[in-house]
Amino acid sequence: MTLLDRLRDAVGDTQVLVGDLVTGYDRDWTGRLHGHPLAVVRPGSTAEVVAILRACADAGVPIVPQGGNTGLVGAASPSDGEVVLATGRLAEVGAPDPVGGTIVAGAGATLETVRLAAAAAGLEVGIDLASRGTATIGGVVATNAGGARVLRHGTTRAQVLGLEAVLADGSVVSRLAGLPKDNTGYDLAQLLVGSEGTLGVITKVVLRVTPAPPARAAALVALDGTDAAVRLLVALRSGVDGLDAVEFVTAEGVDLVVARGLARLQFAGVAPVYVLAEAVGSSAASIADALATAVEPVEGVLDAAVATTGRERAGLWALREGHTEALAALTPVKLDVAVPVPALPAFVAALPSAVTAAAPGSRPISFGHLAEGNVHVNVVGVPPGREERVTDAVLELVAARGGSISAEHGVGRAKRAWLHLGRSAADISAMRAVKKALDPGGMLSPGRVLPEE
Repeated sequence: MTLLDRLRDAVGDTQVLVGDLVTGYDRDWTGRLHGHPLAVVRPGSTAEVVAILRACADAGVPIVPQGGNTGLVGAASPSDGEVVLATGRLAEVGAPDPVGGTIVAGAGATLETVRLAAAAAGLEVGIDLASRGTATIGGVVATNAGGARVLRHGTTRAQVLGLEAVLADGSVVSRLAGLPKDNTGYDLAQLLVGSEGTLGVITKVVLRVTPAPPARAAALVALDGTDAAVRLLVALRSGVDGLDAVEFVTAEGVDLVVARGLARLQFAGVAPVYVLAEAVGSSAASIADALATAVEPVEGVLDAAVATTGRERAGLWALREGHTEALAALTPVKLDVAVPVPALPAFVAALPSAVTAAAPGSRPISFGHLAEGNVHVNVVGVPPGREERVTDAVLELVAARGGSISAEHGVGRAKRAWLHLGRSAADISAMRAVKKALDPGGMLSPGRVLPEE
């Protein structure tokens, strides 16, 4: 019996896609990383995932798990000859448990579906991404995604109270009790968070949920530069309780978003930098007052607009969340990095000369999560064949300032050659040992995260 026959026996003929039917599963969101998978298999249960992994292990064919395929580093996009295990049918979402403060979701459920299920019970999930409508819970957990709410809630890792995953040999690791205190042996669930599909296939996740806050308010602040943005962050941290998000965008990105009709700028002129701050509290009016009071004395503030209604806040957020769509047409080299917040102004200032030296005619457009020093660097106008030079220039700049080459999107295929900039030889050796222990045959997402030996 061939591998394809075994896969069809496991999940049914219609759930095994080959030939032209793999289109869309065969490349990453950017379109830069792609391959020719042997097949795409769509399991509908953990038992079917087990059968798929055992069949592929027997055949010696590697597997790459894939959720919403919204990643930017190619972790979920296949290389030639791999089997794509698409998790979209593992989409069941359980009823939120307000007593335990948990919700259980299948790996293929979208983040938006889970957030809506929690909201219907007056609860919230502490994870939010612009790609919430397509990003799946399994992918969010496998990449330890960050997003806009890290300031108050922490990264995805802090929201995971347990999970279920299938290991390379078909064995199932299950930690679904959702206990906030369970100090029994190694924490295998947390080991799988952020592993990018290299250690196991996540099938279910237990997420933390908390009571939804009574009110929110936001402020969009125009500033004369990134130095002023950092000063504003300090003022917001000390003067605003319940600070939930502090984002930054630049004039170059805002121009694109507005030109595409994705958002409307609140101010008459265009400032070099804008900060979007949102906080939660007992009333929108009191939050708005606290935001305005914190903003007013900061040197470098050019203008500010406050939003207290859901519609007004959505209008401000559109300026930030419209960046990905507005930039897509320019096919940028996208690099997700982080630097210590005090180093952020110098880093942003050094970017243009660094990318121009690597690729004449190119320019960076940056935005991101100010409170975490997380910068999404989008380099546009890169001539063909210069992508690697641009990546090298930006990541070397990050490393020189004590930053991280991957703040929240992972390493995947795109950044594995630069892992040494953020991890020592001892770190990488330990990671290899873990990989070999859990996946001795190297069948789960080979060629991701770890560099060539």
